[in-house]
Amino acid sequence: MGRLFGTDGVRGVANKELTCELAYKIGRAGAYVLTKNKKDVKIVVGMDTRISGDMLEAALVAGICSVGADVLSVGVVPTPAVAYLTRELNAEAGVVISASHNPVEYNGIKFFGSNGYKLNDEIEEEIEEYILDGKEVPLSPIGEGVGRRIIINDGLDKYKNFLRKSITVDFKGLKVAIDCGNGAVYKAAPELIKELGAEIEIIHNTPNGVNINVNCGSTRPEEVQKLVLSTGADIGISFDGDADRLIAVDEKGNIVDGDHVMAICGIHLKNKGKLKQNTVVATVMSNMGLDICLKKENINIIKTKVGDRYVLEEMLNSGYSLGGEQSGHIIFLDHNTTGDGLLTALQLISVIKETGKKLSELAEIMTSLPQVLVNAKVSNEKKNAYMEDEVVRKEIEKLEKKFQGEGRVLIRPSGTEPLVRVMIEGKDQDEITMIAQNLAKLIEERLN
Repeated sequence: MGRLFGTDGVRGVANKELTCELAYKIGRAGAYVLTKNKKDVKIVVGMDTRISGDMLEAALVAGICSVGADVLSVGVVPTPAVAYLTRELNAEAGVVISASHNPVEYNGIKFFGSNGYKLNDEIEEEIEEYILDGKEVPLSPIGEGVGRRIIINDGLDKYKNFLRKSITVDFKGLKVAIDCGNGAVYKAAPELIKELGAEIEIIHNTPNGVNINVNCGSTRPEEVQKLVLSTGADIGISFDGDADRLIAVDEKGNIVDGDHVMAICGIHLKNKGKLKQNTVVATVMSNMGLDICLKKENINIIKTKVGDRYVLEEMLNSGYSLGGEQSGHIIFLDHNTTGDGLLTALQLISVIKETGKKLSELAEIMTSLPQVLVNAKVSNEKKNAYMEDEVVRKEIEKLEKKFQGEGRVLIRPSGTEPLVRVMIEGKDQDEITMIAQNLAKLIEERLN
């Protein structure tokens, strides 16, 4: 992880940590590093619905234009739409202004390269040198050399048409409940799923700049659970603020998380001969139930560090086609270059349509072990030091011995927030809840 860029770009409280001055520098340095020695360059810029987006876009665009690059402004679109449009519009880079599932006061800036993939660590580190080390960007064109901001009005339609080509069935006869999270997918998801023939029920699709992720979206799946049960929907889908991930709900109101989605889609792809190298890539946070399920189906599973960028890295290095996270970031590499919530929804609904099975029946192939995640609030400066504290380290070692073979302990600092995440997995829900809470409390006490 870099000094400025976290696991998913630059994040912070807008106008306090992520200031206009910083956004300008990020735009200027990022555009210079990504377009060096190139002429007539274009950079796609999109954002989610949070109120600070306009402010930060203005500063970011100014920075980009100051080194002679043109900005293709696509407005409010999902993060994966920017990854796609960067390729489709032959741009040198794409930039998303979003803080994903975080509260409205936060915002973020993340880049995609010309190929639609997130930047590697080396390029991010080079950009950081210009911003943090006082290294001067040696380019300030004048006159006709200055970049322009160009409004692209049909970006969302291009993205929807691209997604439509990823499936071979329509959704006629199905009812789909959708929670848009008052985020970037508020137009794309209802429009596309309805166009594909499904009957739709929609909530939280009226963003006002401040209601993004507020008691809705993928971090509050109980909202779409209620909608499914009250409307008799066949499936519920719930997105986070920038729609790069999805949490689903079956027709009985049960949550179908990213692990279950990977299991369902992985087995379906294998049966169709489309699961490359017969392998699914997950992270260390995935439930042990996924390992058990895939092993029964003779599908390999490979685990990476937490973060969809690490999943993607492994997929690219080894030629795999399906990977993701329990949180719902799912990468279908045959179709898009990053986690894509709406693409995932289409793939999952397609399995329902192609198999003729209910989602609850499909989800039964995997049984999750009880798992508890508790956040310990620790400053960003100290959140990586938990193993340096002897008391904490010894407690973790003691728990690992206790769970040997029947569960596990996973501790990791958040890549975007001042938190240490404590995950305990085991057979007894009450026991692991108590253990996780006690360990989180100990970490807070020792590191604060």
